[in-house]
Amino acid sequence: MSSFWDKFQPAARDEARARTSDIDYRLLIPVAFNVAIIQAVYAIVRITTSYRAIELNLPVVWLGIISATFAILPIIFAVQVGRFLDRGKDAQAVWIGASLLVIACAGFRFASSSLTALLLLTALLGISHILIMASQQMLCVRCCIGPRGRDTAFGNYVIASAVGQGLGPYLVAWAGGSATLPPTDRLFTIGLIVSFASLATAAVIRPAPEQPAHAKSKDVVPLQTMLRQRGLMAYLVASVITMAAQDLVTIYLPLLGAEKNINARDIGSLLTVRSVAALVSRMGYVRIIALLGRRPLTLISMVGSAIGFACLALPVGLGALFAAMTLTGFALGIATTLSLTNVVDLASPSSMGTVMSLRNTGNRIGQMAVPFAASLIAAASGVGGIFVIIALCLAASGAAVHWSGEES
Repeated sequence: MSSFWDKFQPAARDEARARTSDIDYRLLIPVAFNVAIIQAVYAIVRITTSYRAIELNLPVVWLGIISATFAILPIIFAVQVGRFLDRGKDAQAVWIGASLLVIACAGFRFASSSLTALLLLTALLGISHILIMASQQMLCVRCCIGPRGRDTAFGNYVIASAVGQGLGPYLVAWAGGSATLPPTDRLFTIGLIVSFASLATAAVIRPAPEQPAHAKSKDVVPLQTMLRQRGLMAYLVASVITMAAQDLVTIYLPLLGAEKNINARDIGSLLTVRSVAALVSRMGYVRIIALLGRRPLTLISMVGSAIGFACLALPVGLGALFAAMTLTGFALGIATTLSLTNVVDLASPSSMGTVMSLRNTGNRIGQMAVPFAASLIAAASGVGGIFVIIALCLAASGAAVHWSGEES
């Protein structure tokens, strides 16, 4: 049975468009808006959750535990989400995820005055996140009409992500002002309002044409076969490290600000600078990778990120912190993009959704284990110790990918 949207896409029009463009922009544009808005909401909520934990006088170890709950349920459901996407349900997944995001944001605004509430709401936020992220990546694949479209689609995806990751901290800085501890109720309200925009943009994303019954069960690749695929594990580990690093700087920079008496406006500005630098690097990603190649660029970008994180641990002034965040944003922007496109290049069309969910599962495991370990480090050595550990992990992972012998 053809979908409602198919009535508005005559075959002749599709064939003419395929000859003139490698991208379905009628799908890509709403996806890009959705990506930017979703990333802004997550940035606002994750930063504000850290401030709410400080506001509740929770020990630093609980900050890591709260962050770890973001990953627990997504780990359980990741493969099922991937199989759902492989059945062509990418638009439906983003609809569900955006709806759960609105519910979570409402909970943070009106019912997050206790540790239990923060844990439960962060877990719900994590479920919405894996649904949305994996479906957005599959939608980018569906945007590709011609063979050259994938780089363009994912280039727009990561640029939209950087815009949202910059917008969220900017709104935090604007609302927080000069206060070291900003008004969390106001910030959660902003997150809730923006989440409704994410739901609106998700609603206009058209679903994929219905697949025939025989196609739904065809060519299902066993999970064990995927995990044994040459090169996949090295790239999955690199993905975990880069995504955990990106997550931890959002979580622990407010705590670093509280330790060094840096106000919320400057913390928001530091995170915004990181996102702008990531945006700049991602805009030049295709040309840079053509010049250097995947594995050398992976090594350079991850070592550059490591240097930036190591600088955050030093007793330096605000100007030096801005320089370190600029380096971190630029290098990590390329590294996170590589962690996505490398995995996409290894996946077969019939297992793309499951491989994307495996990648997100690995990221969630990192987001569960690394923040908890980081909180123990912070309790023993301060926030600076966290940034040193991240730097070492980034450098080691980049070297492992470079010398793995796998060139995609």
